Amino acid sequence: MKKLLAVLAIICALAVRISAGENFKLSGYVKNFSILFSLPEPENRGNAPPQPLLGMSNTRLRLNLTYAPKEWISFQAAYDISPRIQDPFFFGSSSFAFSLDASGYRVADFKTPLVPRENDPVGSFALYHNLDRLSVTVRSAIGDLTVGRQPVAWGSGRVTNPTDVIAPFSFHELDKEERYGVDAIRLRVPLASLSELDVGYVFGRSFGFSQSAFFLKSKIYVLKTDLTVLLLGFRRDFLIGLDLARSVGGAGAWLEAAYVFPGAFERGRAADRDYFRLTAGIDTSLNSRTYGFLEYHFNSAGASHPAAYAGLFSQPAYIRGAVYLLGKHYACLGATYQLSPLIPVTGLVIFNASDGSFALSPQAEYNVAENIYLAAGAYLGIGKRPGTPLFSNSAAPPNFESEFGSYPDFAFVSFRLYF
Repeated sequence: MKKLLAVLAIICALAVRISAGENFKLSGYVKNFSILFSLPEPENRGNAPPQPLLGMSNTRLRLNLTYAPKEWISFQAAYDISPRIQDPFFFGSSSFAFSLDASGYRVADFKTPLVPRENDPVGSFALYHNLDRLSVTVRSAIGDLTVGRQPVAWGSGRVTNPTDVIAPFSFHELDKEERYGVDAIRLRVPLASLSELDVGYVFGRSFGFSQSAFFLKSKIYVLKTDLTVLLLGFRRDFLIGLDLARSVGGAGAWLEAAYVFPGAFERGRAADRDYFRLTAGIDTSLNSRTYGFLEYHFNSAGASHPAAYAGLFSQPAYIRGAVYLLGKHYACLGATYQLSPLIPVTGLVIFNASDGSFALSPQAEYNVAENIYLAAGAYLGIGKRPGTPLFSNSAAPPNFESEFGSYPDFAFVSFRLYF
């Protein structure tokens, strides 16, 4: 708690000191997501009681600070504090079989949660915090150099991004507005009006090389196409990525692919663990109110049959490569319909062709007033339920019968206020 108060004191002191200057900007938001989960009932439940409904209410206050005393230098900081009221189940388990953790790409970090503290009894309340941005950017004739905690992300795919392995979003993420900040040094060098060279190093825990990443990305505009080539070393693995994006007959089209060599920086690596991921899609405005996209995803790291899903979590692609989809072939269909100027309605369908299961995600939003939004939606998994309870304290491996049929259904309401 003393560290938290110290951070807040520093932020407040900076705000007071430079708030009179026109080069200072303070912004942020308050968000709340209240979610009700329904865990999947196993196919062979027998006389076991039905799975209980579980709830979570997560509020997030974020402060963004930007200070640019000169044209050639700027400072960025962002801090989140999130009180949560949730079922004790969520303190020890993920509501999904996978968990994407980007915090490993930070040299050091605050302990979180603040409440409950380590060794304290677990109740229904928790208080989390996150110093998500803390960086300085220096602009010169050569390029822009950014040092410190910052977002690092790539890819043109709408649902899945094969090249985005540092801090990706999963398909069921509700709050995708801010990329998780990682500790990095990054230089962006403009080559032409639509081309650049991007090189950097992302620091892992305690600066350990086996926990860190380094990259070289080149983006050029050629034949009316944005072409990006990425070379990325991360956590002992090596990735070669390609991203193409262009207009085709009035529609947007993209192709993003990555080939990964696990253990590339180790002796005696196993070449049979190499894997390839590809995403290709197209989007267009169907009329003045409707936008839609179609995307295909191939994941060679996945399995062709649900019986093999549980074994994937010990593979490098799922341990280090931020892969979370379990099958091989996916079709994704998304659409947004503007019901009125203030009410967009969206829908997303993800189909796993390996096992025939679906993930459905309908959502609607209402712009109540300037900078104030209300939203509601759901995630529904359609497919064979697991043979045994997937989420329990048992040490037994999960028994999948399908991917999306094994995950919880949930419904949510949200509130967002920006300032």
